[in-house]
Amino acid sequence: MSALEGPTATIRGRILLGDDREAEEIWVRGGRVSLTRPSAQGTNMQVLEGWAVPGLVDVHCHIGLAADGAVPVEEAEKQAVADRDAGVLLIRDAGSPLDTAWVHDRGDLPHLLRSGMHLALPKRYLRNYGLELESPDLLPEAVRTQARRGDGWVKLVGDWIDRTLGADGDLRPLWPEDVLTEAVAVAHAEAARVTVHAFATETIDGLLAAGVDCIEHGTGMTAEHMAVAAERGIAVTPTLLQVGQFDSIAAQADGKYPVYAARMRAMYTNRYQQVRDLHEAGVRLLVGTDAGGTIAHGRIADECAELVAAGIPAAEVVAMASWRARDYLGFGAVVEGSSADLVVYPADPREDIEVLRHPTAVVLRGVVYPTARV
Repeated sequence: MSALEGPTATIRGRILLGDDREAEEIWVRGGRVSLTRPSAQGTNMQVLEGWAVPGLVDVHCHIGLAADGAVPVEEAEKQAVADRDAGVLLIRDAGSPLDTAWVHDRGDLPHLLRSGMHLALPKRYLRNYGLELESPDLLPEAVRTQARRGDGWVKLVGDWIDRTLGADGDLRPLWPEDVLTEAVAVAHAEAARVTVHAFATETIDGLLAAGVDCIEHGTGMTAEHMAVAAERGIAVTPTLLQVGQFDSIAAQADGKYPVYAARMRAMYTNRYQQVRDLHEAGVRLLVGTDAGGTIAHGRIADECAELVAAGIPAAEVVAMASWRARDYLGFGAVVEGSSADLVVYPADPREDIEVLRHPTAVVLRGVVYPTARV
């Protein structure tokens, strides 16, 4: 190997590659990881020192979405850059009204797995966010379309407030169990997995019976639900930043929808205990900010800090947000020849989750992006 063919960067210190895998030094060459010491260094090689982890993963993120719906492409680009600069190098986009397939062609933006559009019913989700089907019977074919539009995932809205009930308005499931079961089967036949927005307890039985792959929020899951999810390998994304807004949502609903307000407030109060119970039950937990809509992008460190506040050890949270999430989404471990996607920190984030707020460098596809978060 000549100097000109040598690595363009090296990371030295403690590189955390998995639960039981570490390295003291790795090299970046041609945008790929090398675990073997080269015979010669590259010209102008950058040396990065510190603690490093495979790029963080935000499994519940919405590129191209803001509070009122779709945003211009230029704004979607800023959202993706904010996530990248926070150390998020892989995103599972959990539904967007904007077709963001163009992100795949941008080497400076995080790897993206799209779920297509949210699937809901008229007036049973946030306006301008998803595709509203006129009848529940249309769900299976809509799932087929979104599975082919996305990157291996489909996002369903499992429940939302039913305002037609007046003062008794509350969270109610959207889909009959037989329709939901057929829709999940269609997605699986298209080699896509299904994740479902679910706040309410009443929604979960149908999701488990239908064989969904992942549950978003999961605030209504009981101990029995958790046991089934753990046994079947159904992952849950707690989205504590989002659940942290339930108290203010309840305050807005108090006068007109008191039943709904009381439920939202109770889930807010119980949010940390709910996450502890999920973790102790052995449910696979994923880290997702729910960025887009009303939550800013680039807040992965905040979500991780919330999980620690809920009682999950920092070392577990780091693993959940990095190599374990990569594995769950099919990106696998960092090995010889992997895309060079790593984040460098000044200290061990497993000892102090606050370290995640201060990356010293982000390496995406072998390109080093210095950060100002020091």
